[in-house]
Amino acid sequence: MIWADGKPLANSDKSDRKKRARHWLTKGGMAREDSDDELGYEDHPWEWIYVADTEVNKANSNEGLSPSKADSKLTRDSGRSKKGPNKIIGARMGSFECKLGQVVLLKSPEAGRDWAGIICEFLEVEDEDGQGEDMIKSANIMWLASPDEFKSTKNKKRLDALPNEQYLTTDFNVNPLSSINGKARVMSKDAFFRKYPNGDPPRGRVALAEYRKCIVCRRSVNQLQGKYTEEFIWEDVYREDEQTVFDLIDMAKSRLKSSKKRKPTDKDDDNAAPSTPRKKQKMISLSSTTPKSRRQKLPTTPTSKRIVIKKPLEFTPLSTRVLSPSHFTSSPYRQARAVLHVSSVPSSLPCRTAEFETVFTHLSAAITEGTGTCIYISGTPGTGKTATVREVVSQLNAAVLAEEMDDFIFVEINGMKVTDPHQAYSMLWEALKGDRVAPSHALNLLEREFSHPSPRRVPCVVLMDELDQLVTKNQSVMYNFFNWPALRHSRLIVLAVANTMDLPERTLSNKISSRLGLTRITFPGYKHTDLMEIISSRLANVPGSIVDPDAIQFASRKVAAVSGDARRALDICRRAVEIAEEKCEEIARTSVTNQTREIDTASPSTPSKQPSRRQKSAGQKQQQSKSDSPQVKEANLLPRVTIATVKQAIQEATSTPLQQSLRSLPLSAKVFLAALLARVRRTGISESTIGDVLDEAKRIADAAVAVAGVAGVSLKEFLLKGVYGPRVRGMGFAVMELMSSGVVILEAGIGKGVGFLARGDRSGKVRLRVTAEDVKAAFRDDAEAKGLGLGFDQ
Repeated sequence: MIWADGKPLANSDKSDRKKRARHWLTKGGMAREDSDDELGYEDHPWEWIYVADTEVNKANSNEGLSPSKADSKLTRDSGRSKKGPNKIIGARMGSFECKLGQVVLLKSPEAGRDWAGIICEFLEVEDEDGQGEDMIKSANIMWLASPDEFKSTKNKKRLDALPNEQYLTTDFNVNPLSSINGKARVMSKDAFFRKYPNGDPPRGRVALAEYRKCIVCRRSVNQLQGKYTEEFIWEDVYREDEQTVFDLIDMAKSRLKSSKKRKPTDKDDDNAAPSTPRKKQKMISLSSTTPKSRRQKLPTTPTSKRIVIKKPLEFTPLSTRVLSPSHFTSSPYRQARAVLHVSSVPSSLPCRTAEFETVFTHLSAAITEGTGTCIYISGTPGTGKTATVREVVSQLNAAVLAEEMDDFIFVEINGMKVTDPHQAYSMLWEALKGDRVAPSHALNLLEREFSHPSPRRVPCVVLMDELDQLVTKNQSVMYNFFNWPALRHSRLIVLAVANTMDLPERTLSNKISSRLGLTRITFPGYKHTDLMEIISSRLANVPGSIVDPDAIQFASRKVAAVSGDARRALDICRRAVEIAEEKCEEIARTSVTNQTREIDTASPSTPSKQPSRRQKSAGQKQQQSKSDSPQVKEANLLPRVTIATVKQAIQEATSTPLQQSLRSLPLSAKVFLAALLARVRRTGISESTIGDVLDEAKRIADAAVAVAGVAGVSLKEFLLKGVYGPRVRGMGFAVMELMSSGVVILEAGIGKGVGFLARGDRSGKVRLRVTAEDVKAAFRDDAEAKGLGLGFDQ
């Protein structure tokens, strides 16, 4: 900053810097006044302080030299000291000096807050921006962490945190000397309370500024693992010299290694006064005030305008149905349906060992190294992509709890669950900082967060599932999420999951696909052996063996031949179990009905018989009838899921409501559809006239007689009897029914108000409204329609 005559000449630069600082949101700094006065009001270049400089200063003070002579002597001595390397022990800017082992304040991107750290080393580094060839004078800082920095991780801050308290860490970071904003004073808890009773800040401006530079340090912490050490006295472990730095590092590492991880349930403040439940009950009872208290007069302003007090919205909780665990284990069928559901999470993921190891290796390496990366995972639906990633994250969380690796943040963004792709910005910012903001504001905050370095930023893993649903017109969302991991200080890891292998090259632009990187993992479709293993592993603990192995193999082969979708195979097997369960319940109801009917219709015994003999004979007959009943014999054995059951489930899964409606059509409608399809196939034109379709129906009837013989004579007699008799009348009703169901489209005016085709309607146009493939698929297994040419390609 340049000053002249006591007035600033670069006010615009200062305002811009303050404006940028207001926008930056990096939590964890110390709230205090600007300390530029400590560094002076002029921008002087930073200079190194060598060991020789301190010796010269001591000699000058002993010899009593004037400042001008001392400067000339210092220049001569420094010129002679260039012959050999000299050790740097400090740095100077004007009258401000800082040396090794001293605690300094560094500028934070957040306005009005500074970071604190201990100088461990002075060095010169290259300019990262490459704008200048000069080396930048920098310092290696050993950071002190404030309790506010634990808000972005699972480890909450301690409840016994004192005012201005910070924790000693073993995190280091190289920062330019221009970021130094002053010095701080670290003291123990007792020294802090002796100077400031009860920890209250003083009232004077100068005293308040000094208060904000004081730091209480009594513990070391590993921020990523949430481990704290026992309390120590700062004055016993710190002496403000170079050797102190190494002693502090050794002490922190040794104590963190011996300490156990802090549990969230630990009580940090033993002296805190216990809270009674009386206040909590009183707060809950505020919502249930009496009507008299609600009718109290509201306070009014001098202008006689009432102050409107908005009442909080009260929602009536919906009644929820709570099912006991015994509901799912009461029968083998319910257990099988529960484990075969796609939402059921198995204990392990079979047939995905190689893909699991690949994802685990890349993800754990990125978290450990603290670098950002992009991993693209592709594969057809139902191949276990999302389940494998979640299992990897679960294993990494277990490693974090076992203190084998550092902590990380995980957030899942599903493209099918967001209404707007830009909401991904809000979800990511909420996972990082816990604040819910608008997408446009979250984008600006994320840009500033990832563009500026933070000394103790926690790695963040983002799972972007259903990636194709997050593609926008200008592809800005994809560009930002794939560009942020490439930034040096972001520590953002993006796992992009999509169903297509060539989505980046086919949909995304070159600038986005190039940022995606080369780490791509492809999940192939499951083979029938894999699907058999998946289904069998889920049914292993189900008692009764209600599913035949042949049925599992049949379902697996059917699904593997089409897509290899594991979810499809599980749904088919689950529906087959439901069909078997319905059959079991039907057998049970029939058995109970038959038993009741037999008891009611039992013949009365003769009076000559004794009562004991009557009861004995009746019991024998009833027991014999029960044992001979076929329903009872079948009920003794649980219905199993066979190949026929799986076939029925596949037919239900593959048929649509349109196909089910077409199967229920009468014979005349099936003949008309067959004639229309044959006419379209013959001419290649989608539209045909009614007369041409009727003529085609006559040829189909003749062909049915030739193929089916005597069985097709009745069909021919019904369709071809009379000139305008049953044939035209039946076809007219069939066309009207097909039109009302939306299968065909008729020309306007045909059959209007008549209900059947008139003589002049033969020239009207008709065409299919559905695809020919749907019609053929509906009649593929229909024996009646096969004689008409439906259900197979001709």
